[in-house]
Amino acid sequence: MMTRGTTGESESRQNRPFRMVAVAVALLLVLGVLPTSLGPARVEARAATTATSAVADLPAEMIPPDMGQAGIQVFVEATAHTIRGQMLDYWRANGAASVYGNPISEPFAAANGYYSQAFENGVFQYLPDYLYTEDPDVRLMPIGRTALETRGGGFRNDGRREGGGGDRRGSKWRPLDPVGGNTIPRVLSEGGVYVEETSHTISGDFLAWYQNHEGHFYLGNPLSQPMTDRGQTVQWFEGGLLMTGNGGTRLAPLAAELVPQLGIDTEPVEQGDLPVFDEALLVTAANPNPLGDINAPGAKRIEIDISEQTLWAYQGDTLITSTLISTAAEPNHTERGLFHVRYKKEKEDMAGFTDEIR
Repeated sequence: MMTRGTTGESESRQNRPFRMVAVAVALLLVLGVLPTSLGPARVEARAATTATSAVADLPAEMIPPDMGQAGIQVFVEATAHTIRGQMLDYWRANGAASVYGNPISEPFAAANGYYSQAFENGVFQYLPDYLYTEDPDVRLMPIGRTALETRGGGFRNDGRREGGGGDRRGSKWRPLDPVGGNTIPRVLSEGGVYVEETSHTISGDFLAWYQNHEGHFYLGNPLSQPMTDRGQTVQWFEGGLLMTGNGGTRLAPLAAELVPQLGIDTEPVEQGDLPVFDEALLVTAANPNPLGDINAPGAKRIEIDISEQTLWAYQGDTLITSTLISTAAEPNHTERGLFHVRYKKEKEDMAGFTDEIR
């Protein structure tokens, strides 16, 4: 459970009558820009043997199905690994290398039985239980605790290392007192949140990043309060480590550091005939009103203002395009709110995409 404080947000487009943000492949969907193929990739990279054999051993239901995601497999030159399907869509939609880093492995079966792929800043896992829900079915492996145990044998609730000895930052690890302490009321009064599950708070730049990147699903709960580490202000979460400084707020490269402990095969693979990744590969229709770089850093989102009958499409903070629109009229009004596009389909009947009809 998350308890929120009040915020004094200034008047902006966020407070206009309607704001809809579709954080997924929304930009491609709304503009009618579809991937070149909706089927499985026809060209496979020659991946490391241990990775492909492990995935082959998974039950069919644990493998991400082809349901409208990008149908091509791409090669990322920076790390010499490939991405396809749902992993490619989620990576692109949520900021790609600027947020989660580049891939450092091919898909593999993790110890917990999930289809997984490691990126520099986190390990993506496909969770089939969420396939027909509004929640993301690709999430981060909870490597935060593994990283802490690797660094110092883990931490007890009193701030001491489990292997003995103390930590001068012990109070940062210790769960907060929800009754008699001063930290929680102060954080809530400043617009922060309190997470009951781990008795820690999230606020400031960390909260802004957390909310803008669906942190509840991807990072999970906080494991500490903000602290100083490696010369930067950091906060530990179940799925990773957030740090903030001159470079802004971003994920630390925990997955890359934990490769030996997690047993991940990071052997580079050959490109073969695969195309090198570029956003332009996924665009098949020209942008009628180009305003910004489609390769700009950050997650994809669209905003629609009913009162202005206008759509804005963003890549992070970069405006890619804007256009006039015509929303629905009563009695079939356009629903207002915050929505996420999890899947992209070339066509669909009026029954829609439901658990009963698939």
